[in-house]
Amino acid sequence: MTRLLLLLLALALRPALAAATPPEDLVRAEILPGWQDGEGRHVAGLRLTMAPGWKTYWRAPGDAGIPPEFDWTGSHGVAGVEVRWPVPQVFDQSGMKSIGYHDEVVLPLEIRTTGAGPVRLAGEIDLGICHEICVPARLAFSLDLPDPGARDREIVAALLDTPLTGAEAGMGAATCRLRSTARGVEITAELDLPPQGADETVAIEAGLPGIWVSEAEVTRTGDRLTARAEARAESGALMLDRSALRLTVIGAGRAVEVTGCPAG
Repeated sequence: MTRLLLLLLALALRPALAAATPPEDLVRAEILPGWQDGEGRHVAGLRLTMAPGWKTYWRAPGDAGIPPEFDWTGSHGVAGVEVRWPVPQVFDQSGMKSIGYHDEVVLPLEIRTTGAGPVRLAGEIDLGICHEICVPARLAFSLDLPDPGARDREIVAALLDTPLTGAEAGMGAATCRLRSTARGVEITAELDLPPQGADETVAIEAGLPGIWVSEAEVTRTGDRLTARAEARAESGALMLDRSALRLTVIGAGRAVEVTGCPAG
């Protein structure tokens, strides 16, 4: 299933697509300049502000969402950018779950610089914003980053709101069983993890391009959480790398993230 097809399917789940609605009236992007951390990195932020009641999506948006995509090619003095994702919210859309943010979110950006002159962060983000309808939007942004800059409360707060590690959450073992199916590979993850809330959602990401993973079916017995999902390749043979698998357990206002899932 191609990325374009996934986008079209996600859009089709909405009552209507308001392509004629000006996206700038519904969502704005702004770079928060941030600061240098003394290790060759610059910490900045991307603030997305949406019209009241509108939402956008997390990096793994669920079956009913649209994944955001970034393009940093307009930048200067930038060797790489890592987006740090604050804890998202789980939405119920016509019986399907989507994962994202409503009204406003600040995405911290950890920027590796080349060390060659001034740093300019410039690029675009393609994303979907939804309410009663869904609108695809492409937002451009650019800013000369300060040297050294100053710590920003909004960025710091967003960094503090990112998911806990397994160790921070008191998690024990995390294992995954893989089983071939007619269309792909079934992933059954078992986590020794205290409950994160009354209604837990588990997002499983393959960590490799061209692989789609379904919404996970979640069950719990005490401190043992089990999540089952199916992975499929957009084209060709499906190859999963256990070390690249990323599991995020989302609870009530908190999340736990684990990368790597050995055999059980």
